[in-house]
Amino acid sequence: MEWIEDILVDHNPLQAVIVLSCIIALGLALGKIRLWGISLGVTWVFFAGILAGHLGFSIDPAMLYCLESFGLVLFVYELGLKVGPGFFSSFRKGGVKLNLLGLGTVLVGTAMGIVMSFGIGIPMADMAGIIAGATTNTPSLAAAQQALQQLGMSANGAALSCAVTYPLGVVGVIIAIILMRKLFVKPTDIDAGSHDDDDQTFIATFQVCNPAIYDKNIREIASFSPHDFVISRLWRNGEVSVPNSETVIRKGDRMMIITTEAHMEALTVLFGAHESYDWNTGDIDWNKIDSSLTSKHVFVTKAEINGKRLGSLHLRNTYGVNITRVMRSGVMLLATPKLVLQLGDRLTVVGKDSQIDKVAKVVGNSEGQLEDPNLAVIFVGIVLGLLIGSLPIALPGISAPVKLGLAGGPIIVGILMGRFGPRLHVVTYTTRSANLILRGIGLSLFLACLGLDAGAHFVDTIMRGDGFVWIGTGFAITVVPVIIMGLVALRFSHLDFGSVCGMLCGSMANPMALSYSNDTLPGDNPAVCYATVYPLSMFARVVIAQILVLVFM
Repeated sequence: MEWIEDILVDHNPLQAVIVLSCIIALGLALGKIRLWGISLGVTWVFFAGILAGHLGFSIDPAMLYCLESFGLVLFVYELGLKVGPGFFSSFRKGGVKLNLLGLGTVLVGTAMGIVMSFGIGIPMADMAGIIAGATTNTPSLAAAQQALQQLGMSANGAALSCAVTYPLGVVGVIIAIILMRKLFVKPTDIDAGSHDDDDQTFIATFQVCNPAIYDKNIREIASFSPHDFVISRLWRNGEVSVPNSETVIRKGDRMMIITTEAHMEALTVLFGAHESYDWNTGDIDWNKIDSSLTSKHVFVTKAEINGKRLGSLHLRNTYGVNITRVMRSGVMLLATPKLVLQLGDRLTVVGKDSQIDKVAKVVGNSEGQLEDPNLAVIFVGIVLGLLIGSLPIALPGISAPVKLGLAGGPIIVGILMGRFGPRLHVVTYTTRSANLILRGIGLSLFLACLGLDAGAHFVDTIMRGDGFVWIGTGFAITVVPVIIMGLVALRFSHLDFGSVCGMLCGSMANPMALSYSNDTLPGDNPAVCYATVYPLSMFARVVIAQILVLVFM
């Protein structure tokens, strides 16, 4: 029995690792359970930690804080790396609208929290935790706790109020989505199509019948159009070739062109007749189109290629091939000369087998090299994020400076590294599985420590009067902003219901509700809009959590 006591009760590093590992294992096992098609996933780790704390388990407080902080930093930094490449491109026309709606959801919930804090008499320290739990946004809880500690106040109330409101925060968004669909959504509001993305490629074939481009080379023709396109193959007199910028176009030539769907009308005017055959289905064998050319995928695995523009490699003129598309993070990009390549990019190369093999040697094409994440860059990025997070930011009307903290600093650096790292020849690539593992470890550590810390007083908090008030307040802060902004997005912004659900799930930082939306709605609009809105909304919540504490305490 002394042996059991040593490994489960006495505070030491071994005991801390065993207790947290058991909590995480139990939580992840429970996370696989689905009730009525809904699973709480990794959130169960939080509740497993609460259960362990309630049963009397604990670990050394300093070690608890260290592991909780490291888990949070690792999670948000890896999340920033993941969304960084597409974050700035989301601020196109549709992205700006989505982010404004997402910020509207954040502000409505915050305003409700402030009003209810004064109206019901809930201290702002507790209300900050209620808002974090109601929006399932644990980084904002960490930011509020850090602001409270900065003021020399206890952060236990915020952790407890977050703990008791978190469960209904998870299911509240799903309930609100179900209510909206039952009461307000018309059949025409549900769009099965994919979310528009200017980067997504579209393949088409054209018959040249525009006299204005007869006997002109491709470089001259490209100068006539403001839109990017790549000519993959050219058929003339029964023969196929890979054209380059000096290839002269003749009347009656048939060309396969890769562009974006939005530019199809303009390119039809430029080249002539657009053939009706659909080349964008997923079941086309590109190597059976003609016998003399091959289409293959090669991967960028050489570090020296990272950050270089595709045109600077001169692959077309040197090897007589065309790079038509680039697959990056699940998105197919148009292979324009100005495209900056990143480690892990998958290039679609059209040409002769022998020439494609030479291109593969230039870019690497060694998939095994991609399996090893660049850990040095990860930890350098974390250090930079912590330094930025610790910088004091003076805001008018606030006596104490605001800090981005453990959550805000690392996610900003992660976004910037993910977006601009390759341009600076910094290798930030990690495989999807490696990114998911690091994020999962970080989030699990954070939730386990958070739950263990709050669990000792969890049941007592619910049983006293404040607990039920917190739960009701949190549920209102979850449901009401979602329904209000959902109706605004549907009726005034005229978004389809899938996009609305993705926007709401992203602004509420609720991946469980996103999973429900993906399972019940056609198309990929929910996932795309979630990724578009999530970074800015989470950053706003992190900053707002600190402002609430510093202004109203």
